Amino acid sequence: FDTVCQRYLQSDFLHREIASQANYPYLRPMKKKTGNILIVDDNRNVLSTLRLMLSDVFEKAIALPSPKQMLSTIAEEEIHAVLLDMNFVAGINTGNEGLFWLRKINQEYPSVQVVLFTAYADIELAVKAMKEGAFDFVEKPWDNRKMIETLENACLRYRTIEKESAVPDSDDAKMIWGTSPSMTALRKMVGKVAVTNANILITGENGTGKDVLAHEIHRMSQRSDRPIVNVDMGAISETLFESELFGHVKGAFTDAKSDRKGMIEEADGSTLFLDEIGNLPLHQQAKLLNVLQRRCVIRVGSNTQVPVDIRLICATNKNLNAMIAQGSFREDLLYRINTIHLILPPLRERQSDIIPLAERFLRHFARYYAKPVQSLTDEAKNALTAHRWTGNIRELRHTIEKAVIMADTRTIDTTDLQLQTDTTSSPDPEGTIEAMECTMIKNAIGKYAGNLSAVAFKLGISRQTLYNKMKRYGIEP
Repeated sequence: FDTVCQRYLQSDFLHREIASQANYPYLRPMKKKTGNILIVDDNRNVLSTLRLMLSDVFEKAIALPSPKQMLSTIAEEEIHAVLLDMNFVAGINTGNEGLFWLRKINQEYPSVQVVLFTAYADIELAVKAMKEGAFDFVEKPWDNRKMIETLENACLRYRTIEKESAVPDSDDAKMIWGTSPSMTALRKMVGKVAVTNANILITGENGTGKDVLAHEIHRMSQRSDRPIVNVDMGAISETLFESELFGHVKGAFTDAKSDRKGMIEEADGSTLFLDEIGNLPLHQQAKLLNVLQRRCVIRVGSNTQVPVDIRLICATNKNLNAMIAQGSFREDLLYRINTIHLILPPLRERQSDIIPLAERFLRHFARYYAKPVQSLTDEAKNALTAHRWTGNIRELRHTIEKAVIMADTRTIDTTDLQLQTDTTSSPDPEGTIEAMECTMIKNAIGKYAGNLSAVAFKLGISRQTLYNKMKRYGIEP
């Protein structure tokens, strides 16, 4: 049976490849995606078929004939979405088993998305289950494309929830400014631009809190009465890009059974946050640029322009100027999104903020895990301050969370922190990133004859950041 299924899927894949070459937009070749899927169904033929099909699309596709091992599998395999049958006991079709296991998943793994697998007669029950937290449902017999699209969206929702839960503050993701000079200057600048409608580009290393800053700007804006619309540009597949951002009309493609607004249209009157804008493929950048210039969208399958009033905030950890030089990012798009450029400094450049941040995280996780931990020892504070924090605030948050869990007393010591000693070495040995950065700045200053504005632009940083780095490395203009 597995061999027959494999041949069917291969022929189906070939059919999609041929159709895509023939420019049929409603069929696409299947591509390898990220995401771990768990299939739970008591029909072994169904399990074999789905496992073969989904393993070509997702990173993992694990099949279980019974939900008894489901919860342990979710934990061990880091499952993102579960395709769950509604009934498992022969002769009983109430769907109560599916509802029971749905509640268990939501209780123990709230980020994991559950897609119900149901027969036509159970649709009313499936709708009821969605009200209890299911992500969506797929009808039996299923359509391959609909199945894949639904599970892709479920994985996208999982990543969104995980990302939101990983922000460095527990109080509705409020911005933690700190008191360092760089953050004080940034806060002052944000206060000026947040109340305007200017497009903003936020850059910074991973873990610095770019998404948190975007939400803070929206909260301070005149559009805060409407929710911000978040789009992770690195998580949207190319086949769904236009439909997700621009929307579609009924009949635009297979399974487009009704009109649907895209993310840009949903942000009308509010803020559109495009995270990881540097991951947007070059051929899609022109489509986004056209929307930003015209301030209107055209849904897939339609010729009608829909005006939109949005405030745009973008974020990236990439050097967009370098990408322009390499031909992988449009210069005109950068000008469009870069009216105001905000740079979030890495944690190693705001050492005075490390301990206040760590103590804030300590209080939060002590409450969350009901631990009696109250403070950091002086040795722990020294270790935290000396650490390099390549993962920035996100790394600090995870370090304190782990320390709170492991602590056996009311104080956290260096042994609880479990910091790697090799990351606390001298900051400027030969061959480190700092040494290379110092050399790049010196070379740029020489090349541009001391014109610091030109040097900052070439390096993709602000003048203030350039001054800070020059002072740190002892570089004379």
